Amino acid sequence: MTKIKSLADLRNMKADLQSKIALREKSDNPEGLVQIKVAMATCGIASGAKEVMEFLIDELDKRNIDAIVSQTGCMGYCYAEPTIEVTLPNQEPVVFGYVDSKKADDIIEKYIKTGELLEGIIPVNYEKID
Repeated sequence: MTKIKSLADLRNMKADLQSKIALREKSDNPEGLVQIKVAMATCGIASGAKEVMEFLIDELDKRNIDAIVSQTGCMGYCYAEPTIEVTLPNQEPVVFGYVDSKKADDIIEKYIKTGELLEGIIPVNYEKID
């Protein structure tokens, strides 16, 4: 964690955090944006879901991709953690398993930008999380 040495450092940290929160949680039209839910139950956190979520927030912001990144509880795929649910506008959600930073980067570049499906989708009896 960065040490805060001045009031300016604190203000910069506040501005950075507020922009990340806005990217994650605020939107006038969430259905028109990419929506990503990161499973953050105990098994997900233990498998690296927090790092994946931070990576997604940072990279989507750097690449100017309007998206809402939020956390959710258990999706029931403990064997495949970390898992994320990605919903592109006007499409059904897709759940990806075994997501690390490299795979998250592939998901952004291939699935989110071009719609190309990747390995690691958890199909079977999937139902949308409300």
